[in-house]
Amino acid sequence: MLMLLAFATAMTFSTWMAVAANFVIEVVKFDGSDNGWMHTVREIPGFLAFLAIFIVALVREQSFGLCSLFLLGLGSALTAEFPTLQGVLVVTFISSVGYHYYETVAQSLQLQWLPKDKAPKVLGWIVSAGAFGALIAYGFIIGFWELFDLDYRVVYWASGSVSMIVALYCWFMFPNFRSDTFQAKKIILKKRYWLYYALVFMGGARRQIFVVFAAFMMVELYGFELHHIAGLMLVNHLATMLTSPFVGRMIAYMGERFTLIIEYVGLILVFVLYAGLYWFKWPWEVAAVLYVIDHILFAMAFAQKTYFQKIASPEDQASSAAVAFTINHIAAVFLPALLGYLWLVDPASVYSLAAAMACISLILAFLVPRHPREGAETIFSKSPNAFAS
Repeated sequence: MLMLLAFATAMTFSTWMAVAANFVIEVVKFDGSDNGWMHTVREIPGFLAFLAIFIVALVREQSFGLCSLFLLGLGSALTAEFPTLQGVLVVTFISSVGYHYYETVAQSLQLQWLPKDKAPKVLGWIVSAGAFGALIAYGFIIGFWELFDLDYRVVYWASGSVSMIVALYCWFMFPNFRSDTFQAKKIILKKRYWLYYALVFMGGARRQIFVVFAAFMMVELYGFELHHIAGLMLVNHLATMLTSPFVGRMIAYMGERFTLIIEYVGLILVFVLYAGLYWFKWPWEVAAVLYVIDHILFAMAFAQKTYFQKIASPEDQASSAAVAFTINHIAAVFLPALLGYLWLVDPASVYSLAAAMACISLILAFLVPRHPREGAETIFSKSPNAFAS
């Protein structure tokens, strides 16, 4: 069920991301500032993800997740029906509520249902299933956009319907699975989780620059059309689908510390080279290669999940997943809008800032112990396991 849900979510959300840059530029006539505001509105529900704690006190997590997935599909389907700045902001907010609350619940259920020894590998397959869903979405756009002269309404309704249908299917066809541990129904912030919170915060701030501006740059700087963007994202998710199981095995054998260090070193180099696209006027082929590498590196971020699973008390999983989503989106609420104005002045400086953020994440990764567990959350923990190599 988790793989099927990941498949549907990725298909709908990836279609939205692939189409959004062209749709808002060609139809709604957005500039960089408008684009930043759209993504700020999109991230507000992520910032409010902690409210999920109170909702799951009244509704089963599994049921709440399926309702959220349905809402994601509905909001995405309606996107092209309101081609104005105000209309786009409203439907973006609706679909984002569905997406962020689904992701909050999905992370919680994954950590509750998957055994610690198998979680890295299974999470790798779940990420791969999501990438497969995105592949189908991009393949549809590439194959049929020009062939059948499709419009944005058809694409948005097709992708949104997938999530709505899958949500209804899972509601009626799967039983209510239960966790072995009762989950706390209150906001939990623990001092010993500070490193996890810091990693999540920096990851959310840094990721905004990729999500908000990478595809926008391809359209604005290199004139990519919709099927070009879809083709690039197809390559992205094909690479993710193939590499995610290997990343899961790497986490299982080499540990979260090693994986996170590799991710952040790679991101520093990628963001510096992104800035070089503006400094040195490199061709679009360089930008496309960086875009794919960027996406593969971000796919390694589920090492944060398995790190937290190892250090957290079992009863904290649901509450902490919601709190982590809120922390992840603190910067996301204001960064897109602010960086949208900076983008108008100097796009390269946006990527320079992202490289600096990745440097901070790298420093934090070195604080992760080789064998994290309760009592060995950081290298400063008193437990001798924290220093084991």
